[in-house]
Amino acid sequence: MQFTAEVAWDKGDFAVMGAMLFGACGVYELTARMTASTAYRAAVGIAVLAAFALVWINLAVGIIGSEENPANLMYGGVLAVGVLSAFMARFRPHGMVRALAATALVQALVGLIALGAGLSSTGANGPEAIIVLTGFFAALWLVSAWLFRKAAREKPALGATP
Repeated sequence: MQFTAEVAWDKGDFAVMGAMLFGACGVYELTARMTASTAYRAAVGIAVLAAFALVWINLAVGIIGSEENPANLMYGGVLAVGVLSAFMARFRPHGMVRALAATALVQALVGLIALGAGLSSTGANGPEAIIVLTGFFAALWLVSAWLFRKAAREKPALGATP
């Protein structure tokens, strides 16, 4: 806000960003303490980064049209699939591969729904932005899944939990 008049955060915006940072950093710190697997840590880091960026972009400018477009709420479903399937997998690497692959699939489906329904015709973000961002986030989810697959193949050290 000190550099441009286009950014005008109020106390609520700072509180939301603080909560998002606290949550993202807390999840990663907890994971880092619970496993010795570098691949598992990297997979969690990428997944947390993707979730953080997805929420941040939707709150700031929106992906489908503007941030006020209710169609952006579909991205909450992407995160819900990721979180619920991670709990169902009990955060074990083999299950997390499927959880993140499902998250990538839902990410792609949301993009296809938005494009197919013509939801991107209003606002600053047109179809090109939806295609690029959908591909970007789906790729992040798939990279995370690949790292979980790599972690699943590692032999854990004695006393370490994957």
